[in-house]
Amino acid sequence: MSFGGHLRLRILFTICLLGSAAIAGGLRSGAQSGAIPSYTADGRLQLPSDYREWVYLSSGLDMSYTPRAAGSNGHSMFDNVFVNPEAYRSFLQTGTWPDKTMLALELRGADKNGSINKAGYFQSRNVMGVELHVKNAARGGWAFYQFNGAAPAKMVPKRASCYSCHRDHGAVDTTFVQFYPTLIPVAKGKNTFRER
Repeated sequence: MSFGGHLRLRILFTICLLGSAAIAGGLRSGAQSGAIPSYTADGRLQLPSDYREWVYLSSGLDMSYTPRAAGSNGHSMFDNVFVNPEAYRSFLQTGTWPDKTMLALELRGADKNGSINKAGYFQSRNVMGVELHVKNAARGGWAFYQFNGAAPAKMVPKRASCYSCHRDHGAVDTTFVQFYPTLIPVAKGKNTFRER
């Protein structure tokens, strides 16, 4: 083989190595993107920084599972629900949630009379809270976490009413799929939907 042939072979080998490194780096960064639950040493869940890039499921306005408290009139709130992409893709195939599912509920105030808006409500810029509903078999199954800012959150104790409410009223696997319009036909088609 000529010197030029060896040089071309070395260049091709170097390109292959660089491509493999880039792919491996991309896979590593994907694993760190919040696709699976990440915990601190003391068991607190870390808030995935990219949850707004997950699959959007639904928004609600003034959703409440208990009667509104006296004096709360005039204070409206939106909630937005996102799910990690791996869990979403699995749900489309099976009609239920796989282990390591993370559902993020983002709460925002409802504003009105902003800019050119003359009627109705739009979401405020300020996030009022974030909650995660996480399925992790190694940690006892489904659990709730309420975040105050970006600090890692403790698990909500299992005696809290959110657990029994989801168990008793969740349409699929203790989750409120009945409020996620794009997933209702999927779950019904897979016979995993319970009317609630």
